[in-house]
Amino acid sequence: MPRTLFDKIWDFHLVGQRADGRDLLYIDRHVLHELHAHHGFTQLEKEQRPVRRPDLTFAVQDHTVATRPGRDDNTNPSGSAFIKAMREGSHRNGIRLFDIDDPEQGISHVVAPEVGLVLPGATHAVPDSHASTVGGIGALAFGCGTTEMTHILATQAMALKRPKRMRAQLDGRLAAHVSAKDVALRLIAELGVAGGRGYAVEYAGSAIAAMPIEQRMTLCNLNIEMGGRSGFIAPDEATFAWLHGRPYAPKGALWDRALAYWRTLASDDEAEFDREVALDCSALEPQITWGTDPSQVVGISGRVPDPAVIDPGRRSAAESAFAYMGLQPGTPLAGLPINRVFIGSCTNSRVPDLEVAAAVVHGRRVAEGVTAMVVPGSSSVKRAAEEAGLDRVFRDAGFFWGESGCSMCAGGNGDRGAPGERCVSTTNRNFENRQGPKVRTHLASPATAAASAIAGRIADVRRLMAGEA
Repeated sequence: MPRTLFDKIWDFHLVGQRADGRDLLYIDRHVLHELHAHHGFTQLEKEQRPVRRPDLTFAVQDHTVATRPGRDDNTNPSGSAFIKAMREGSHRNGIRLFDIDDPEQGISHVVAPEVGLVLPGATHAVPDSHASTVGGIGALAFGCGTTEMTHILATQAMALKRPKRMRAQLDGRLAAHVSAKDVALRLIAELGVAGGRGYAVEYAGSAIAAMPIEQRMTLCNLNIEMGGRSGFIAPDEATFAWLHGRPYAPKGALWDRALAYWRTLASDDEAEFDREVALDCSALEPQITWGTDPSQVVGISGRVPDPAVIDPGRRSAAESAFAYMGLQPGTPLAGLPINRVFIGSCTNSRVPDLEVAAAVVHGRRVAEGVTAMVVPGSSSVKRAAEEAGLDRVFRDAGFFWGESGCSMCAGGNGDRGAPGERCVSTTNRNFENRQGPKVRTHLASPATAAASAIAGRIADVRRLMAGEA
C-alpha cells in the first residue's frame, strides 16, 4: 500500500500505543533549553529516575542569554538562575551542553541541524514551539511541554496522538527579493492560524526544490503558526550535500549507509493525504503582517483590509488588532513610519539570511530615529558572517551586531522595544506585547526588514534596490 513520508517515519519509530489511545514514539534526539530544562531535572530527582539516554540528549543556552558583546552569566540578571541551573543539571546528568561560551552555542533550532545532531528521517523533540524548523532537512520534529519533556528525559519516548497528513504543494519560481518567509506568511494568511491544526504537513513542489536548505528551515519553522503539529520536506541531494561533513553527521561507511536510507525517504507516488492545499508562488510579492497574529498578512503593496471583507470567523480578531496596532482599514503598509528593526531568531538568523540583509544595507545608513539590530542564530553563524565581513556592513550602516541567542524574538533576555514602538521583525510571532509591552510588530523577511531600517518606514525592498526609494 502506498505510504506518505510521514507514515514511514512515524511507523519506523512507533514503540507502542497507550491505553489513552496515544502512540509512544521513540525520539532520536532531544534538545533542551534553559527556560524549561531545570523543571525536568528537578522532577526526575524527586522521582529518583535517571535521564534514559544522556548520549542522545543535548542542551543549549539560548532564550535568556544576553546579546551584548562581552556577556557573561550575569549580563542579563533575570536569566542568571536559568543559565546556572542548566549548566548544573546538564553536568549532573552527563548531557552535552552548548554553554554560553561554547564555540557552537546558539538557538537550539539553528545549532541542531548546523552540527548534524538531527538528520533526515529522524524524530526530534524540543521544549519549544518551533521544533519543526529542522523539518527542512527531512526530520519529524515536535515541540513539547514541560511534562512531555520530562517524560522524554526519563523514557526517550514521547506520547502523541497520531496527526493527520497534509501536503502543501508550493509551485512556481520565486521573484527577486521574495523568499521562503514570504511564502510561509502567504500560506498562513490563506489557511489561517488553525488551518494546519491536527496535521503533520509535508511541503512539496517546484518552489521547495529550488529553495536553499536554510530557506526550507524558515518555511518549516513557521508551520506551528498555522497550527501544524509538525512540518517537513522530503530530503534530496541538496540536503545531503548540506549535511555532509558536519560534526555529528555519520562518517565513512556509516555515511554511505545513511545516504542509502535517506534516499528512500519520500512519499510514494500514489500515497493519499487527508488534506491537500496548493499555492502558486510565481506571482508572490514580499509579504508583511499588519495585525497581531501571523495570518493577518498583506503583500507589501497592499493595504490594511476593511473588516467588511474579512471572513466573519476572523473579524473580531481583526478589529482587536486594528486597535492594538494603531491602524485604520485602508492604510497602505508601505510608507508607515517605524522605530525599530530586528533581524534574527530561529526563523531568519542563518548566514544566507544575513547575506540577503547585508546586500540591501551595503553602502547605506539606518534612518535617523530607528534602532536596528542583527543577532546571529549561533556562534558559528556569527563567526562565518564576520569572516565574510557582513558584521562590518551592518555596523557601518548603524546596526547593533550582537552575540548569538533568541534575543528580541520573545524578549526573554531583555532585548525589547519601548511601548508604542512600531517594529519590523524577522521573527515568527507578532502577538500583543511579545517584543515588549505595547510594541507593534510587523513580521517580514530579512530583505524587507533591512530595507525598512534604511527607509525609516515599512519599505518595498524591490523599489529600494531599483533606486526608487
